[in-house]
Order: sequence, then structure tokens, then C-alpha cells
Amino acid sequence: MAEGRVEALYAALKERAVTFRIRPGERINEGALAQELEASRTPLREALNRLVAERLVDFHPGQGFFCRTLDATTIHDLYELREALEVLSIRLACRRAGDAELRALAEGLAAQETGLARRTVGEVTAADEAFHLAIAEAGGNAELARQIAAVNDRIRFIRWVDMGHRVHATKGEHRAMAEALLARDEDRAAMTMQAHISKRMDQIVAAVKEGYSSIYVDGPEALFGRVLEEGT
Repeated sequence: MAEGRVEALYAALKERAVTFRIRPGERINEGALAQELEASRTPLREALNRLVAERLVDFHPGQGFFCRTLDATTIHDLYELREALEVLSIRLACRRAGDAELRALAEGLAAQETGLARRTVGEVTAADEAFHLAIAEAGGNAELARQIAAVNDRIRFIRWVDMGHRVHATKGEHRAMAEALLARDEDRAAMTMQAHISKRMDQIVAAVKEGYSSIYVDGPEALFGRVLEEGT
């Protein structure tokens, strides 16, 4: 029962941290949070410590827990890490995945693309993450897939910002990856993945600025809940 309670608290707190419902750098009021979530301090702290280990929450001795900052340098570092991990993942998928697995991946992508308009930024980003994780899993390296999933959690907010501007470009790039995988053209697949993920620092800075505006002006829900229109 206690373990299940910690898991539930962890899931609730993680959602708040990922979406910045707890604002960047904001001190987490454990007392108020415990009351709001109807939780005792012990399981709440255990859940918070899990998020510290995942770098979604910071802990400062003598001060307490804080939501992570939305920092352009950190985000840029994470995109560089993601690029390295995902280029490796698509190379491994080209080498190791079975033909049926690659066909299923391409068919799943085609199904995702149906009815792209009128979906929310959050829904499209979730489908985007699922496609990339499917590639990683097809490569047969579970640790690599876990690392990619962990990076996804830390950059998801910025991916929402990005997806709102380039959903149709993303669609074409995904299709090119699927075609390279089916052809088992490892170099083409890797180059396509690298171009798809790579971000310059000025692009990250602009996305972070827009992200802060979403947090403090409209609220993060307005960002990931925005419905995509035709031609977006």
C-alpha cells in the first residue's frame, strides 16, 4: 500500500514538474503540497527524491526542494545528448531490427499521421516521442531506450513549444526516417535523424523565451492543449 502511494504521488508530482505547473526555480512548499495531495511527509519526500534523481526537481540542503530551472544552456546540452543517443538508436535499428518490426514501425507512423489536424500539441508530441522510442526499442538496447525516455521528460516542455511551429516538417522527417529504415540505409537514417534533432543555441534561447511566456502569461496548459489547425 505504501509503495503504491509513493508511486501515485510520484506520478502526480512528475506531471507538475514536467509541465512547469510548479514554476521554474520555485520552492516547493511541502506542507501545502502534502495537504493538497492528502499525503504524509514521508511518502511525499520519497517521491520528491525520485524526481531529484531524475533531474526534474532540485534539492538545496537547508532550503528544501525546488522545481528545476528552464535554462537554455541545460536544454541545449540535453538536445546534444539526445542527438547522440538517437543517432545511435537508429543505426542499431537498421542493423538489428527484423523486417516485420520495421514494417510495423512504418505502418504505425502512417496511422499516427491520419487526422493530424485538430489534435493538440500535447497529443502530437506524445506520438512523436512514441515513434522515436519505437526506433530505440527496435535497436534492441534497453538501456539506450531508457536514457532517451529520461531525456524526453526533461525536454518535453520545449518540444511542445517546437512542435507548435513545425509539426508538418516533423511529419516529413519522420517519413524519411521510416523509408531509410526500411531500406536499411544506416548512414541516410543517421543523417536524417541528426538533422531532425539538432538545434542551434539561438533556436533554444528563442524556445525558452516562448516557454517562459507560456508559463507566466497563458499558463502551460494553453501550450500543450493548443489544437493544431490545417496547415500548421
